[in-house]
Amino acid sequence: MPLNLLVKYNKLLDIKGMSETQREISLLGVFNRDIRNNPAVEFLNKKVHPTPEDGKDSMERLFTHLTTKITDKSTRKREFDISRSIRLHWVKFHIEKQKKDNILIFSVEEPDGIRTYIYDKKEEYVIILEPLRNRSAYFLLSAYYIEGKDKARNKMMKKYNRKLSEVF
Repeated sequence: MPLNLLVKYNKLLDIKGMSETQREISLLGVFNRDIRNNPAVEFLNKKVHPTPEDGKDSMERLFTHLTTKITDKSTRKREFDISRSIRLHWVKFHIEKQKKDNILIFSVEEPDGIRTYIYDKKEEYVIILEPLRNRSAYFLLSAYYIEGKDKARNKMMKKYNRKLSEVF
């Protein structure tokens, strides 16, 4: 389990043979190191925060968004997602802009407001940020690996083609 703390981008975390409890402990170790216990997480010189939600621990909510996916849209039920989880350590790497090539960084006007995307084209990995209204910081909404047919990749490129003139 502690070996996952040594894994660097673009290697994947090794959690496949773990029990659910071991897996959660290992993933929380990575999450705590990179996000929860890291007050210096910034993107474009702006602090990155978990999205607050009334009555819920925002860090716990963020951890859930980074390691699970919605499996029932009507109930918004979430279940463990191995593809997101084994890439958990990629979030900080991309937010800190450590990768320079094959990356698209852009903002788009969405129905829910402006979203800023960090899209690693080679690894097919997306991080979604929401700029605060005063644009002094970001909320980290989610991050995921694009799976399946070209539909999801095409959707990301359609967003890119609608990008705003500046990154917010």
